[in-house]
Amino acid sequence: MTPRAALLVLLMLLLHPISALAHALDPGYLELSAMGGDRWRVTWRMPDLGGRPMAITPELPTNCTADAPPEPHFDGRGWSTAYVATCPGGLAGGQIRIKGLENTRTDTLVRYETAPGKAVTQRLTSGAPDFTVPEDPGRLEVFTSYVSLGVTHILEGVDHLLFVLALLLLVRDPRRLLWAVTAFTLAHSITLAAATMGWLDLPSAPVEVVITLSIVFLAWELAKPAERRDQLAVRFPALVSFGFGLVHGLGFAGALREIGLPRGDIPMALLSFNIGVETGQLIFIGVVLTLGWIARRLLPHVLTASLWTNRVASYAIGSMAAFWMLERLYAF
Repeated sequence: MTPRAALLVLLMLLLHPISALAHALDPGYLELSAMGGDRWRVTWRMPDLGGRPMAITPELPTNCTADAPPEPHFDGRGWSTAYVATCPGGLAGGQIRIKGLENTRTDTLVRYETAPGKAVTQRLTSGAPDFTVPEDPGRLEVFTSYVSLGVTHILEGVDHLLFVLALLLLVRDPRRLLWAVTAFTLAHSITLAAATMGWLDLPSAPVEVVITLSIVFLAWELAKPAERRDQLAVRFPALVSFGFGLVHGLGFAGALREIGLPRGDIPMALLSFNIGVETGQLIFIGVVLTLGWIARRLLPHVLTASLWTNRVASYAIGSMAAFWMLERLYAF
C-alpha cells in the first residue's frame, strides 16, 4: 500500500467517530411558546448520546408548575418531548436553568416568549447553564443574543469552515482572496435573508448535499497542479465562491429557522445573526493565516513544497467532505 493510499484509509477510519461525536454534541433546544393567560407550551429536545437522551433537564422559574412530561421520542437525531406549564405572573424575573448542562460539552438554545409573538433566544453553555428572564427584553438583548448564535453556528459548522479553508489554500493571491471571501460573504447573506424571510424555500436535505459537493470541488482543484486547474476557478475565484456562497447561505438559513426569529425584531435579529456568522468566519480566517505564518517560520523547507502540502490538505478535506456527502445522501 502506498503512503497516499494508507493516508486515505486512515482518514476514512477516523471519519465515522468524528461524525458520531458531532451528533453527540448537537445543542439542546428548549422552547417556551406563550399560549395566552399564564400558560406556556414547553418543547424540550435533548441530544442523542449513545442511543439515549443526554442527561440534561430544564428547570423553569419557581412560579411555574407542570405535569410530568411524557417520555421523549427519538426523531432520528435527538429526543423530544412537549408539555404545558402554568406560570402565574409570567416568566419575567424568573430563572431558567438546564440542570446537568455543566457536566457536558454541549450548549442549549432557549427560545422563550414573554407574550405571544414576542420571542427572544438565549444560548446557555456548560459554564453558564442558567439565566434570569429580563423584565423587558430590548433591542440590545436581541442583538447580542443573535450575534452570539451566529458566531457559535459558524465555528461549530465544520463543513462551512472546511470550504473557507480550501478557499484560503486555493487562492494564494491576497487581492483575489479578498474578493473571493467578500463574494462568499455577499452571496450567503443574500440567500440567508431570502430564505429566512420566506422568499426562497428549498428542502434542506439536497442543500446540505450540495454544500458538501462544493467542498469536494475545491479539494479536487486543490489537488491539481496550478496549470491544470479549472480556468474559471483560477481566473475568477470570486465568481466560484459567490455561486457556492448562495448555497451555503441556505444552510445558514436552515439553522436560523430552527432557532426562530422574534416577530417584532426580525430585521435586527437577521442582521445580528449575519454579523455573528461573519465575525466567526473572520476569526477562523485569522487563526488559519496566523498558524500558516508560524508554520512557514518553523518548517520552511517542508512547506515550500506547495504541491505536496496542497495534496495532503486536499485529500484530507475532500475525503471528509465526500464522507459527509454519502452520509447525507443516505439520510434521504
